[in-house]
Amino acid sequence: MLSQTRPSYPGCARPRARGLPGPNRNRCRIRPLKQLRSDGRHPIETFIDIALFTMLVVTALAIVRLRNLFAVAMLSGVFSLLSALLFVAMDAVDVAFTEAAVGAGISTVLVLGTLALTSRVEKPASHSPLLPLFVVFVTGAVLIYGTLDMPNFGSADAPAMTHVAPDYLKRTPEEIDVPNVVTAILASYRGYDTMGETAVVFTAGIGVLLLMSGLRRRREDDDDDDDDADADAQGAEEEGGVY
Repeated sequence: MLSQTRPSYPGCARPRARGLPGPNRNRCRIRPLKQLRSDGRHPIETFIDIALFTMLVVTALAIVRLRNLFAVAMLSGVFSLLSALLFVAMDAVDVAFTEAAVGAGISTVLVLGTLALTSRVEKPASHSPLLPLFVVFVTGAVLIYGTLDMPNFGSADAPAMTHVAPDYLKRTPEEIDVPNVVTAILASYRGYDTMGETAVVFTAGIGVLLLMSGLRRRREDDDDDDDDADADAQGAEEEGGVY
């Protein structure tokens, strides 16, 4: 059976066999088929990350420019799905599940339910957006500047990989007895944090449902007032016709 990678030899040389040239002539020409960068990632992974980030930026710009709220809700769901794909590319599948369920699922349903009770077109802003835009650019520049001292993604020399991660890997089989370390961290070591996040999502859902019920009740009251006004007008016309 043929191997998926070509054999590599010490000093990037290969032995003389079947009339092949000697080691000094073709040094360093034999490499594995799966070429890896110096940081251990395949070039296709970098290409996928760049493509996903590009689509995220394009989607965000489209959301800002659109005035149709239904299209904005759909693009927000697309943005969440792209974020979930990016998390999958980073090997954070558990975070991707959460993003897909909450961001693209529940949030989109709640927004669409709210749009059913309101207008689908955004009203034009009465003030200039220059000041908020300036604040956004300054905040983004500060955040980017703050990431310059961060270790590279997936670096084994990162503080979390040299101190926290080995401690979790050592203690999880003994204290939690769960084969998945990520599940043990989220459900046990960070149990209160996970419970708080769940409470926040639950509270947000209850708040949206209360707002939607209030809007529905207000619309029903407006419809009743319109019906009463129409009935009064019709009665006045009939009385005028009698006289």
